[in-house]
Amino acid sequence: MWRRVASVSHLFSHSKSTKFNQGASTFKIWETFTSESEIPTPSKGSPFITFVLGGPGSGKGTQCAKIVEAFGFTHVSAGDLLRREIASGSAYGSVILSTIREGKIVPSQVTVELIQKEMESNDNYKFLIDGFPRSEENRKAFEQTIGAEPDVVLFFDCPEQEMVKRVLNRNQGRVDDNIDTIKKRLEIFDELNWPVINYYSQRGKLHKINAVGTVDEIFEKVRPIFAPLRYILLFCYPVCSICCH
Repeated sequence: MWRRVASVSHLFSHSKSTKFNQGASTFKIWETFTSESEIPTPSKGSPFITFVLGGPGSGKGTQCAKIVEAFGFTHVSAGDLLRREIASGSAYGSVILSTIREGKIVPSQVTVELIQKEMESNDNYKFLIDGFPRSEENRKAFEQTIGAEPDVVLFFDCPEQEMVKRVLNRNQGRVDDNIDTIKKRLEIFDELNWPVINYYSQRGKLHKINAVGTVDEIFEKVRPIFAPLRYILLFCYPVCSICCH
């Protein structure tokens, strides 16, 4: 069950870092007392962040679109941000392109800065960070720069053979959608992403999803993770904004 809470922390000074660092001092609105819930309490002033992890072709992007529609999140795809930077012709873009073509991970600070910029340009406080972090270095860089940890971590677990088939069949013209790059990406995923998955599993934040089946079948495995927070996620922050004026 959910309980209404009214506790006001001390006022704090604004810093130049980001609006997300304000989460340390917040006006708490909701608190959960169900022992089965692994979803933490959203709070005014800090974003509700969900990391979406899984190998290439595991269906992360497709399921993110369903979550956005059902629960009002903003989808931030690390891969899309990197490809957009490449298309811009910036200095970052050329470095990113050569790194992706080699199947390697883009330097953490580059990706984190792009994610931070995207989050700060959006009025929403509910974010799906898709395809990031891909390594422990990524994870640490995000938490240090953004000043927040994820509230929920989804891991779409999919057999390698299925992921390869999906990537080759999607034909979206991506620079990394070829068999050689896919194999490199899968090798790197196995080497670097599992420590991240294990880290969040130990912290009780990981939700492992069997990513085999139709889009709707897989989403029915995702829905129960967010359903208990449906009304809070949809309405909490607008209510908080009104209450705190």
